[in-house]
Amino acid sequence: MTSPLNVSRWRGTDLGLPIPQEQHAVSVCLPRWRDNVGYEEADPAVTGAMQCGYPRFFFHPDTMRLFTECERRLAQPGECAIAFPSERVARRCAEFVARETGSPVRVGVGFDRRVHAVVMPIAARDTARAFWQHTGEIIPSRQAVALLEGCAATSADGTPEKKLLRERVARLQGCAPDDVYLFPSGMAAVFTAYRLFQRLRPESRSIQFGFPYVDNLKIQQRLSRVRPVEQACSFFPRGTESDADEVARLAAADSLLGLFVELPGNPLLGSPNVERLSELSLRYDFPLLIDDTLAACVNLDTLPVADVVATSLTKYFSGAGNVLAGSLVLNRERPYYERLKTLLAEEFEDIFYGEDAIVLERNSRDVTERIPKINANAARLCEFLAEQSQVADVFYPSQVDRTNYERFLRPGGGFGGLLSIVLRDSAATTERFFDALQIPKGPNLGTNFTLCCPFTLLAHYQELDFAESCGISRHLIRVSVGLEESAWQIERFAEALWG
Repeated sequence: MTSPLNVSRWRGTDLGLPIPQEQHAVSVCLPRWRDNVGYEEADPAVTGAMQCGYPRFFFHPDTMRLFTECERRLAQPGECAIAFPSERVARRCAEFVARETGSPVRVGVGFDRRVHAVVMPIAARDTARAFWQHTGEIIPSRQAVALLEGCAATSADGTPEKKLLRERVARLQGCAPDDVYLFPSGMAAVFTAYRLFQRLRPESRSIQFGFPYVDNLKIQQRLSRVRPVEQACSFFPRGTESDADEVARLAAADSLLGLFVELPGNPLLGSPNVERLSELSLRYDFPLLIDDTLAACVNLDTLPVADVVATSLTKYFSGAGNVLAGSLVLNRERPYYERLKTLLAEEFEDIFYGEDAIVLERNSRDVTERIPKINANAARLCEFLAEQSQVADVFYPSQVDRTNYERFLRPGGGFGGLLSIVLRDSAATTERFFDALQIPKGPNLGTNFTLCCPFTLLAHYQELDFAESCGISRHLIRVSVGLEESAWQIERFAEALWG
């Protein structure tokens, strides 16, 4: 059956096609369980079919062409090059690669003074790729095309659209537009906040409270200046009240770099007691960052209890699945505001590509109209799945830590569009169910169309035992609910469960 939103990417023959069908789509169809395994294991039959991917994890073909041109201009035999949107970003990557590998690394001008390339031995490429993934300070495919076609200098800089976007985010978050900063990805926003915290307390450990999206944790573990790295971040994957007690003990004994928490979490949709964490941050004097991406800027009001709120605008704010972006918002009522504002004046670069800003502004005009329907659809699907005998667990904010979530619920807000499920006898049943499910299948979330993926497999394939030790089943399927009619969505899941 064709999707009502004309996004039909679930058949085996759809492997590698962009989701949606656009040149600059930020997801790719991985329709079968074995395709996801093949992607993680770099099976040429899978990777060779991929026309795109999530841009932080998979270099877009147009971006790869840009790298190839940089290599032609700058590299020697045995070297490769990866381009970045500014000299400062490139130098951060070069420093990371040199520290991690010991390889000789240099930075050169790629196309113009804004775009710089890190040139390194081919053996160091994967380390530079990790920096690209973790930090999100990337060159998007639209910018790569403009550079390659020689029209970057005449491309719109997006200044009017960026102003509109800051004003739109400010209205949703309840702050001044001057306290909103835009980035080329949500991870770039988080990484910037992390660097600000580092400048305040370079030798202190951070706290990750609750199991986060993978790169929120990797930033703190791999980009820290603290050595040994095992002491860089204290990780509390369960995010319980006893964990909060331990945070208080750590904070009383030594200064903390800062605390990072998602509300709700991804992929288990839990909601830690952020109110208590906020009180601890004030009592023990450390900054608190809340990632509210899954709240869609609409459902929850988290800024009053945070020093910084980071949001991936790639997700619900855009909805279209064809642009990456992020925002960072400062709370001027909190103690760290002046210090963070001063540091941002030195640290912030506007590397959000203008054409992407134009696309994002257009996509996000109706965000407040889209989210209530997505909320309602997800709640209905959650209720249906919870009643099915084949389903062992449904993770959704109304089902997990509901009281903690509702403390920040806006008037008219809901529980969001993301849920995760684990089937009974999951090792034996999950692959068949996933392969039979007739909804778009690929990475990303928050799109206007329903989208699912085997989250743990994609995000933690090299550390599945670790993920399971934190309560994340390797057979977990994450579902991002879209704007299709609820009956259509439920029918798709019913057919896959019972067919």
